[in-house]
Amino acid sequence: MKKIMKTISIIVPCFNEEETINIYYDAMTKLKEDTNKFKFEYWFVDDGSKDRTYSILKELQKEHSDEVHFISFSRNFGKESALYAGLNEVTGDYVAVMDVDLQDPPEMLPEMFDLLEDGEYDCVGTARADREGENKIISFFSNGFYKVINKMSQTKIIPGARDYRLMTRQMVEAIKSMTEYNRFSKGIFSWVGFKTKYLPYKNRERSAGSTSWNFWKLFKYAVTGIVDFSEGPLMFATWMGTIFSITSIVAIIAIIIRKFINPLSSVNGWASIVSIILLIGGIQLLSIGILGEYIGKIFLEVKKRPIYIVKDKK
Repeated sequence: MKKIMKTISIIVPCFNEEETINIYYDAMTKLKEDTNKFKFEYWFVDDGSKDRTYSILKELQKEHSDEVHFISFSRNFGKESALYAGLNEVTGDYVAVMDVDLQDPPEMLPEMFDLLEDGEYDCVGTARADREGENKIISFFSNGFYKVINKMSQTKIIPGARDYRLMTRQMVEAIKSMTEYNRFSKGIFSWVGFKTKYLPYKNRERSAGSTSWNFWKLFKYAVTGIVDFSEGPLMFATWMGTIFSITSIVAIIAIIIRKFINPLSSVNGWASIVSIILLIGGIQLLSIGILGEYIGKIFLEVKKRPIYIVKDKK
């Protein structure tokens, strides 16, 4: 009896990726033909691109309608929304998340597939073993981010972890059940649990084009991850307030005692007083900012706005 070939649904977020789409599809087609282990179902998600991404996806879907599908957003909603949109559409036995620029090595898929087929794991993820070729400043802050969030949060994230992974349907359904507006997929993948194995690989350059990520976007993404999966910043504000309150009480008592012991003592050190006032004021503003960040996230959640809006889908 002939064994039925399983289908891998692949979610591919695209934002201004006109140069990479066909290169990616050709590489994946060659992999499928060489391995002959699985079939592919593609869900390309056009995240409000300004170039010819949408047109190229329409042409690709027309030529390969048996396996290629696309979703086009009404505007740019972000990669997290694109991933969630893809998760809501996939029908395959396993589900993969990949970048279209081929920085996620397609040749790792057969090994990931075999590991899931063995039944021991629910997910096989990937993590970069190095950051060769990446901007040194971005690398420094990225490494720092993983250290900070893993100390602050109970949800642990593997350093260098990528969104590139292969998951069972059970894990996908668990992720879909998390309908929050503010999404941080690396944290969500970890939070839902399930047994995951990470495969290391060396960093790769893009196959074509240029990345849309810059330092500011990565910084905001990191802040989202910390706020979504940690109460650490709130605890920091609480502890700083407690420390300075206790310090102030001790200082007041010391001043009163000094006044009784030496009534004629003069008050010196205006510069130090001003510095302390500025320091405390700065910490207060920082604490208010931390509270504001959390309140802002709550504000967006309670509005119940859609995570994305679809303009076209095939």
